[in-house]
Amino acid sequence: MKRTDQDVVRAVLGPTNTGKTHLAIERLCAHSSGMIGFPLRLLAREVYDRVVAIKGAANVGLITGEEKIMPPNARWLLCTVESMPISRDVAFVALDEAQIGTDPERGHVFTDRLLYARGREETMILGSDSLKPIIRALIPHAEIISRPRFSQLTHAGPMKLSRLPARSAIVAFSVEQVYAVAEMLRRTRGGAAVVMGALSPRTRNAQVAMFQAGEVDYLVATDAIGMGLNMDVSHIAFASLSKFDGKRQRRLAISEIAQIAGRAGRHQRDGTFGVLGGMGDDLTLTEAEIDRVVNHRFPPLDHLLWRNAEPDFSTLDNLIASLEEVPDEPMLRAAPEAVDLAVLRQLAAHHDIRDKAKGARAVSLLWELCGLPDFRKVGPSYHAQLVAQLFLQRVHGPIAEDWFARELARLDQVGGDVDRLASRLAGVRTLAYIAQRPDWLALPGQWAIQTMALEERLSDALHQRLTERFVDRRTMVLMRSVGRDRRLLDVQVATDGQVTVEDEMIGHLNGFRFTVDGDARRGDRKMLLAAAEHHLPRELERRAQALAEAPDDQFSLSLVAGAPITLYWRGQDIIGFKPGKDLLHPQFAPDPTIASLPPTPRKAVMERLERWLHHRIAGQLRPLLRLADMASHEATSPNLRALLAQIVANGGIISRHEVETALHHLDRQERHHLRRIGLEIGALDLFHPMLLKPGAASLRLALHHIRENLPMPPLPMAGLGLLDKPSPALDAAAALAGYRRFGDQMLRIDLVEKIARSVHDARGQSRDYLPDMALATSLGIGTATFARIMRALGFVATGNEAQPQYRWRGRPKQRPIERPTNPAFAALASWHNIDRMARK
Repeated sequence: MKRTDQDVVRAVLGPTNTGKTHLAIERLCAHSSGMIGFPLRLLAREVYDRVVAIKGAANVGLITGEEKIMPPNARWLLCTVESMPISRDVAFVALDEAQIGTDPERGHVFTDRLLYARGREETMILGSDSLKPIIRALIPHAEIISRPRFSQLTHAGPMKLSRLPARSAIVAFSVEQVYAVAEMLRRTRGGAAVVMGALSPRTRNAQVAMFQAGEVDYLVATDAIGMGLNMDVSHIAFASLSKFDGKRQRRLAISEIAQIAGRAGRHQRDGTFGVLGGMGDDLTLTEAEIDRVVNHRFPPLDHLLWRNAEPDFSTLDNLIASLEEVPDEPMLRAAPEAVDLAVLRQLAAHHDIRDKAKGARAVSLLWELCGLPDFRKVGPSYHAQLVAQLFLQRVHGPIAEDWFARELARLDQVGGDVDRLASRLAGVRTLAYIAQRPDWLALPGQWAIQTMALEERLSDALHQRLTERFVDRRTMVLMRSVGRDRRLLDVQVATDGQVTVEDEMIGHLNGFRFTVDGDARRGDRKMLLAAAEHHLPRELERRAQALAEAPDDQFSLSLVAGAPITLYWRGQDIIGFKPGKDLLHPQFAPDPTIASLPPTPRKAVMERLERWLHHRIAGQLRPLLRLADMASHEATSPNLRALLAQIVANGGIISRHEVETALHHLDRQERHHLRRIGLEIGALDLFHPMLLKPGAASLRLALHHIRENLPMPPLPMAGLGLLDKPSPALDAAAALAGYRRFGDQMLRIDLVEKIARSVHDARGQSRDYLPDMALATSLGIGTATFARIMRALGFVATGNEAQPQYRWRGRPKQRPIERPTNPAFAALASWHNIDRMARK
């Protein structure tokens, strides 16, 4: 539609945050039909959703390079500038961010729309104040409306990343820098949302939704944030003041700085801007730049870029020549070579392309394919290869569907990291663009649905990876707690001890001991511990009261081989032990977590733990306590007291050889006292049978090792009477538990005495004994072990190996228990005084 002097054109100009886009939406909806052209697909999609909410999905269309939603009766269209159907007759047309007409790559498209896109009833051009002289020169009859900024924008100076206020957006100009800043924010402030122009609308919207909902306090973006994306940002921080514009690395123009900085503030709420501190001396805004941004004073534009919108398709050379034409308007300048023209030049140099590109139809088709955007950012040379491949197919008809299907299948993978997913999304955007062209494929609608579905899957996966990579909710929650009333934070302790702050797990409370989550980084640990110290005292006092009132069945001893012996409550480690005055009176080791409790609950906890330990010892080691009482009783004779003291010190079991002298001095009545309390005076050992039961044996072992400050040893299997070739560690522990070693086997001492009684009963008054191996066999004792037992009992072998016989030689002179051969268990051997016995 050509411009005429009768067009109703309104140019709404002003700084960012003047509500220009909102005004355009209002005017669009006030007309019977209309369309708005936006600089970004993301922005077109955002406004599309808003208009759908007003007019209904059946009446609103969306047209971008990669996406097209066109209901049959659509009257209101939201488009990217390149996709605007300017020949469509609508009542209202608006062009957003018209000052992009100076952009080297896309400027000529915006200039064309400014000159020729018109609404039947009203046309609205939105942009910067710097457009005024251009508008006055090119559209003299246009009504220029200046819109003031709703809020104030002030310069806040440089700020380090750790000092940035919440609701800040950090702007960078490369993917690498965006990722680096987002990673630093994750480590120090809990994370950030990431917004880049290359993201799909779905991914971008999901990231922005996190920021808008307050799930993260920071946003890291490219300069796409300056193109009208509406977000609740209070501060803009520049991570760089230069960018690569496709040709060279250059400093941002003052208008670009203002466009981005103007995103700070919303409606009537003021905003601030500045640079990141500590990023180098070159990252500094001059006083002149600050003054111009704050006061919206920018040099007026003196030209827009132009390219012939109606090129000559008669031949390939004529097409290139027509695209290089120079405009005759003083305010227009020829656009530099864009990607589409660079690709065309590349292809024009190929003979096979020239051979096929003959005639207006083929040349027009080639130019149409050159308009395929370089979503992959591979540059004109590589991008030209894809365009050539498509042209050589398209010149003969639709693009081959098997090629399209293979490319789609190749990209259909949702695994991988952020970069791989972003690369696949760029490939899918290329296929989506192809599928949106009405005649490039035989079944474009079918393929458009499939490409959109894949884009959504990849977008969701990319959002998830971005969140996993750049958001650490735990750090964010803790950082938010700084300076707040800590009583307002929601701290929960689950039944399994998991501690959460604001639903974010920070560690575990094991008994009274808080442990920071093992996945936490070293830099977070001090912060996590500080949070716990402020919030857990009340929970610890509650636990102390619960422990003090707990029944006995909630307590247990941890008797894990190789681990320290500790007392558990409700399955959680509470306190360890240290040696006491004797075997039966161990002490609790000092524990800082219990010591930190207030005096009253601390005393209640310790008294309850002591009561339980006393009850446990009294319940399982009652015979040993009776022996100890008798040993300390004044009425007990000195001889008996000396013997009992040795037996108690050894845990109720002692080799007869060690106490033979003391036993010899006991009279009949004293021996009767021992038997009356259940002490067995055996042929080889003195012991109380009740102390050999599994529970009593394991507790005696634990008490022995507490006394020696050693970890718990391995335990013989409960109820097992014979140990075959035990390990050195089990050998030493079994000797304490009540086993005697005979060669490669160990036999529990009560079974040794059972064999001794059976043998003596069988021989009667005879000194000779022909063994009945039934008992030995039932106990699993081999012939060699039985022979050793017989020798220990005072018998000598008189027969041969095939028919062994034994002769009684009288009570043997006791030999010491065989000590463990492993030097590591010398300490264990000393517990039965084996060393002393050996020296005798």
